[in-house]
Amino acid sequence: MEKFSFKNQLENLVRNPENHRYLLAVSGGADSMVLASLFQGLGLVYQIAYVNYKLRGEDSDLDQKTVQDFCEKNHIPFHLYEVSEKDKKPDNSIQLWARELRYRFFREIQNQEELEFLVTAHHLNDQLETFIINLSKASGIDGLSGIPAASNHTLRPLLIFSKKEIYDYAEENGIDFREDLSNKKSDYLRNKIRNEIVPRLLETNDHFLENFKRSSVYLNQTKNFVQKQIEEIENSISTFNLKEKIISKEKLNSESDFVKFEILKKYGFKKEEEIKKIFSAQSGSTFFSNDYVLIINRNELILSGKSDKKDREEEIILIEDPDLSESQMEINLENKIENIEGINNSFEWDLDAEKLQFPLRLRKQQDGDEFYPTGFSGKKKVSKFFRDEKLSILARQKIWILCDGNNSVLGIIPLRQDRRYTKDGKTKSILKIFNEKKNEI
Repeated sequence: MEKFSFKNQLENLVRNPENHRYLLAVSGGADSMVLASLFQGLGLVYQIAYVNYKLRGEDSDLDQKTVQDFCEKNHIPFHLYEVSEKDKKPDNSIQLWARELRYRFFREIQNQEELEFLVTAHHLNDQLETFIINLSKASGIDGLSGIPAASNHTLRPLLIFSKKEIYDYAEENGIDFREDLSNKKSDYLRNKIRNEIVPRLLETNDHFLENFKRSSVYLNQTKNFVQKQIEEIENSISTFNLKEKIISKEKLNSESDFVKFEILKKYGFKKEEEIKKIFSAQSGSTFFSNDYVLIINRNELILSGKSDKKDREEEIILIEDPDLSESQMEINLENKIENIEGINNSFEWDLDAEKLQFPLRLRKQQDGDEFYPTGFSGKKKVSKFFRDEKLSILARQKIWILCDGNNSVLGIIPLRQDRRYTKDGKTKSILKIFNEKKNEI
């Protein structure tokens, strides 16, 4: 391992490395202390973050001192997080807890100090361990491709170098570091693989790690090729509107299980059983991931972000305190509501203003909504009205309900008015609500 080879690798990950600012995650071990030394030698602008988990007593404090001493010697800003009782250390899954804690801390420092990239010291041996772990989980090509060298503003420039190369570099350049003796214990899956499985694999072939590195490159190239093909398939069976992506359910269902999984996992639907349910579910069924809502609409899969769903639930205040002495008032909705495909969006309603409770507002359908539609003798649930009109799920999402200050339904825009509030021969003050948008059937 040489400084120039590290520099070349860094330049492969980010253009003009000297023009950026970095946060280095440093633990005091050989890999992260070598990383810090290389950044110092290249004259890059960086800061260092260290997390003291307080799990190994005095050893944890000595690790911290090693990192702090390096920062003080080289005048590098040092950020420390010391774990305390408020962090609620779990009895199990400590590795996952520790990972989430440190990355949350790193991102906070990045934002606070305006540091563009987080840099970690993952190396080739880490990559091999990750490959074996993911192989045991049947995680597919993404998992077998291992740790990405760059992702989400995180750089891993040591990923092509073996642990031995890093140790040799530390010894040749007199770099101080600390050994974490807990890594020698095989009480975690990664440690068991590191201590028991990887050494035996390395014994089988003098060039095992180098061959594994080449295989990783091939796997990543394969993954990139497959992703391009998946994107082309998805684009060919999808349409878009302002807020939703609409995928043909029939066309996607005709693809292989692999293609279905690769497309839907981007939206957070990653479980095999859940994907099967999506294709067998009835129209109107809804599925939720962390960030997306998927609605089955006949032969369509309608995908929208959860924030978009929230936007659709917002209210629009139309008029709060009108002057009822006026004989006629008008509200034009042309710039307040979007057109709905397949529906005549133009309408004109005359309401008796004295029968209304203000303010008037637009909102989306709510459970239990009912009204007395013009042209009918009785009352009707809004949900049944939608079904009778054979409205698609997508159309229902875009339809606004006109209601008054008591939350009574005055009409379903742009389809049907409530007859109780229409003008009649006794009306003295008319409120005209209309939309001049053209018919889009």
